[in-house]
Amino acid sequence: MKKVVKFGGSSLASADQFKKVGAIIRADQYRRFVVPSAPGKRFGKDTKVTDMLYHCYATAEAERDFDIELEAIKARYQEIIDGLELDLSLEDEFAVIAENFKAKAGSDYAASRGEYLNGIIMSNYLGYEFVDAAKVICFDEDGNFDSEKTNAVLSKYLEDKENAVIPGFYGAMPDGKVKTFSRGGSDITGSIVARAVRASLYENWTDVSGFLVTDPRVVENPRVISTITYKELRELSYMGASVLHDEAIFPVRKAGIPINIRNTNSPEDPGTMIVKTTCAKSPYTITGIAGRKGFVAINIEKDMMNSEIGFGRKVLEAFEMNGISFEHVPSGIDTMSVFVSQDEFEKKEQSVLAAINRLAKPDIITLDTDLALIAVVGRSMKDTRGTAGRVFASLAHARINVRMIDQGSDEENIIIGVKNDDFEAAVRAIYRIFVDVQL
Repeated sequence: MKKVVKFGGSSLASADQFKKVGAIIRADQYRRFVVPSAPGKRFGKDTKVTDMLYHCYATAEAERDFDIELEAIKARYQEIIDGLELDLSLEDEFAVIAENFKAKAGSDYAASRGEYLNGIIMSNYLGYEFVDAAKVICFDEDGNFDSEKTNAVLSKYLEDKENAVIPGFYGAMPDGKVKTFSRGGSDITGSIVARAVRASLYENWTDVSGFLVTDPRVVENPRVISTITYKELRELSYMGASVLHDEAIFPVRKAGIPINIRNTNSPEDPGTMIVKTTCAKSPYTITGIAGRKGFVAINIEKDMMNSEIGFGRKVLEAFEMNGISFEHVPSGIDTMSVFVSQDEFEKKEQSVLAAINRLAKPDIITLDTDLALIAVVGRSMKDTRGTAGRVFASLAHARINVRMIDQGSDEENIIIGVKNDDFEAAVRAIYRIFVDVQL
């Protein structure tokens, strides 16, 4: 049995947090492969090490003296080393970093050093082998992650390793240049390692006790989801739920490896299991609620639209030509609406509208701005009568006007459009009727 464990920045922000992590790893002999993030915030107004590295590199890139900035980063790591009472010096590593900063090695290289240095500390603390992610996480010459090459290289590299620490967030291109994933990319590295070693479980340790039914900034103390499928998680992550990096799902989903979201500060909590499929029943009809603000609806009307072959393609081509992706396209017999990011649309508004008029020749185009989209997701929804009715009854009771309704063909999600100003009230209303009422 093999487990891959990934720890987020808040879990590794200080020596005390490192000790908690060490105790968690040592409590289970199957936790054999560890993926650390860079040190996060120790307290509310603290600065993450990754942000300190970005700032330090920007100073170096501007050809200004960056000694003060680099010394501050050194101090963060030395504080952890001293607190763990390790016989370890990072002076040689920082000398190389300083030279590479002067040589303008790139912001990706700079940001990756947070995980790299934390990985060295973690491997020394645990007595595990250190594996530089630049040797085993592969990007192609265009900077795109090469999943199959990585899986082949990493599987071979780790096959005879009993234990190892592989820093998250970065890899390298064929020429050796360091390349990072997007922020939060250590989740992706953990998933990649889990696939490569054919892990039985990928544990992702963070500062919350699992995936919540909805955003705690909107609903106070929302319930924890005990089990969620990859499909449900993908829907919720896309709509703004952020416990796990969206792209971290794919490597383990492909291999059928479950993910367990756990809390470093409450290791006794079971957390959330993310699985490919399950017969486990959710305690509620829905699994989760997530959403985002800042959309605009472009409403297009044309008589006999339904009989005009290719009309939808012509409309969407106008967005494609302008490099704008769409979110949802609800339609009627003579109407069609396209929901897109308002910020993106505003930059190219007249170009898009001109293209729609030129290509599709509609009768009327209107814009509905400042909208929010809310996804209500759940594998139990399709087998439960009246789910949609309860959603809309809750919104009507809260005096919220619904501007759009769209349901997936698998009947596991309902997308609702409301005004930005109604977003929080709408989420609370839906949560109340499906969770609070069933308690």
